[in-house]
Amino acid sequence: MESWVRFSAQSQAKERVFRAAQYACTLLGHTLQKGGASAELLSTIKQLESHMSLTRKLMRLGNSAEALEAAKRTMHLSDCVLRLCITVAHLNKAMYFACDNVLWAGKTGLLPDLDQNKWSQRSFRYYLFALILSLTRDAYEIHLLMERESRSSSAKSFSSSSSPRTPTPEDGELHLTPSPSSDLSPPPLLSLLSARLNMQLRLMLTVLRNNPPLLLDLLKNLCDVFIPLDRLGLYPTGPGFVGACGLTSSILSILTIVHPWLKLKP
Repeated sequence: MESWVRFSAQSQAKERVFRAAQYACTLLGHTLQKGGASAELLSTIKQLESHMSLTRKLMRLGNSAEALEAAKRTMHLSDCVLRLCITVAHLNKAMYFACDNVLWAGKTGLLPDLDQNKWSQRSFRYYLFALILSLTRDAYEIHLLMERESRSSSAKSFSSSSSPRTPTPEDGELHLTPSPSSDLSPPPLLSLLSARLNMQLRLMLTVLRNNPPLLLDLLKNLCDVFIPLDRLGLYPTGPGFVGACGLTSSILSILTIVHPWLKLKP
């Protein structure tokens, strides 16, 4: 109950709930359309989705200031790659929220002559760039953790093999017979590459399994990136896929709010 009270008290959590409902409507509308639902029902769901989107835009008024404050905090990170990726991502989020606020004013009639399509495209461009930077940050952190895990495994392997057992008389005489050079054929290049790829994949899965906040952030960003790609026409995937991605990323975001330890820091 305490977690739920803390969750409902945050405006960001409420916005995430409305976001999940919006993309659930997108997915539901696409599913019903393929199933041959009536035009009246589809229109109702479309209106509900539009209302959810407008409510979210209202809740995001002032988020640009929060994004700018977050950018000011991350400017002092010691790692230059993290500092660049996170700070510039926050700046792009600030521009995205600013464009979104202008769109809200246009949709509510405060700016009746606003070119909503132009501002929507501009908004999604900032959103896409912020997501690309966030994915770059995730990839960089995975790379650092994989290197650390590899060094740790190598150190353990070296320590276990650096204490050979002294032969005893019971072992008998040791005979070292070199194998013929003709039997030592070099392995094919494809086999070496496949083995190395499998090793790197296992290492990455180990790192992600041991770091749930990084795994959730990566999945959330991967889901979100298809939304601006579709809206900008760079990689059209259709409303059904966009709705599923938006709903999944919203649920993952809600998880990080309910359980703060799952949020990737900084």
